[in-house]
Amino acid sequence: MRLHHGLALAGLMALSACGSESTRTVPCPRITLLRDGADLTRFRAGSGQDLSVMTADARLAGFEARCDFADRNRSVTVDITPRFTAERGPASTTSSVDLPWFVAISDERDTRILDQLDYTARAAFTGNQSRVVATGERVRLTLPVSDIETYNVRISFRLNAEELAYNRRRGVR
Repeated sequence: MRLHHGLALAGLMALSACGSESTRTVPCPRITLLRDGADLTRFRAGSGQDLSVMTADARLAGFEARCDFADRNRSVTVDITPRFTAERGPASTTSSVDLPWFVAISDERDTRILDQLDYTARAAFTGNQSRVVATGERVRLTLPVSDIETYNVRISFRLNAEELAYNRRRGVR
C-alpha cells in the first residue's frame, strides 16, 4: 500500500513540476498602433477631399495579441490579429473596401526597421450596411526570447502620401 502512495506522490510531484514551468510568464514585445497610420480615408479620384466625395473611412480599432514560448523556451511566438471598422462613404459605388495594412518590427529606439510584413483585409458591406467591423488575418512572428524587450511591433494602414497628409491635417481621432 505504501508503495502505491509513494508512486502517486512522485507522479503528483512530476505533474506539479510541469505545471510550474508552464505557468511561467511569457514576455511580449511592445505592440502598438501607429498614430499617423491608424486611419484610412479614401476619396473619389480627382475630386478633392470633401465629405461628399468620400468613398470609405476606416480605422484600426485595435488588435488581439498572444505570446507563447517556442523552441524549448528559446523564442517567443507573437500572434497578432488586428480589428478594423470601416464606413461606406457617400460616394462609394462598391460593396467592399480593401484595407492595406502592415506590421513592422523595429529596434528598441525605433531607429531601424528590422522586418515589415504587408497584408490586405477586406471590409464587405452587405445590403444597406454603411458600417462594418472586419478582422485582419492573424500574423505570427517568432522572436528570440533573450531580446524580446528590445523589439517594437507596430501596426498601421499602408497609406499613400495624400492619405498620410490628410491624417496629419485632421489629427488624431
